Amino acid sequence: MRSVTTSRSLCTVTAALLVALTPTTPASSAGEPVPTVFLGDGAVAGYGIAPLDESRLPCVRAAENLPDVIEDQLADQSVLLDVTADVSCAGAALHHVWEEQDLGDGVTPAPPQKRALTKDTRLVVAGLGAHTVGLGRILKQCSARLRGRDGALLPDEAVDPESPAADCAAYFTKGAGAGWLTKRFEQADKDLEKLFSEIGSESPSAKVVLVGPPRLVPEDVTRCRAALPDGGGRPLADVPKTAWGFLDEQVQARLNSLMAARARTAGAHFVDLYAATGAATACDGTDRAIGGLLEPSGATLLHQRLPWFLHPNETGRDANGDAVAQSIATAVYGLAPS
Repeated sequence: MRSVTTSRSLCTVTAALLVALTPTTPASSAGEPVPTVFLGDGAVAGYGIAPLDESRLPCVRAAENLPDVIEDQLADQSVLLDVTADVSCAGAALHHVWEEQDLGDGVTPAPPQKRALTKDTRLVVAGLGAHTVGLGRILKQCSARLRGRDGALLPDEAVDPESPAADCAAYFTKGAGAGWLTKRFEQADKDLEKLFSEIGSESPSAKVVLVGPPRLVPEDVTRCRAALPDGGGRPLADVPKTAWGFLDEQVQARLNSLMAARARTAGAHFVDLYAATGAATACDGTDRAIGGLLEPSGATLLHQRLPWFLHPNETGRDANGDAVAQSIATAVYGLAPS
């Protein structure tokens, strides 16, 4: 188990994440590690956090990512994990759990994430969904900078390049984008259902935890007007003000509700990060737990500094990991809150 040394200044959010769920079997003793598999996208993999795991470069996975924090924090509560696989990969959508993931020209695709699951797996922690609803494509629809060279490392394309970025809120709420977005959420609903089915088929004895997305835009969107403290631009770059509320309410909150409902139907445990991270969004200055859009991250790949695409930064990784671990310990293993 690797030690995570970054300070966890936002660990107080864990209290808000204790979901009312009937406790199951008590936690394993120190002598009984729980065979565990982590599935996920860039938020789980730790995109943008240095140093990178050199053995997983195509997936841009951090050497110390969300699973490391979760493992570390659960160990403090006498829940030891035997992490048999962490197959999280930047850019992964829900369907990459059962289909291979294209990682670019000349790069071997990432195999379906479900291949890491076995009959012996006893805990599955999954964090995916944003790419299925098309968050990257939505951001490119709303940002002229992302459509140019600044967005070259974000492989998604704008939904309609002919529609101006400045009009994206109207495009998605009144224009052709509204139907596109509806279809993306319909697909996410089907894929979430299939996610639980695939996990149940491969690992029928596993407890399943679905981790929701941390909040990107605060309820008070005026906080997004302030420049980033280090002078790296504005938290949402050139995304128009008219789209800030849309991103929060019609994309993130809607996805969070869908994930919670699907987890409940499947009998899985849902960790509601969105509900607890409203004071640590990309727009919260020195307290931000999300890297500002196009803000330089700490990671370098192929001699190029990676920009943030609204992924959790080190502070967010640590706070979210603490929160997920506390929620698992309490709701899944029946331990008293620490």
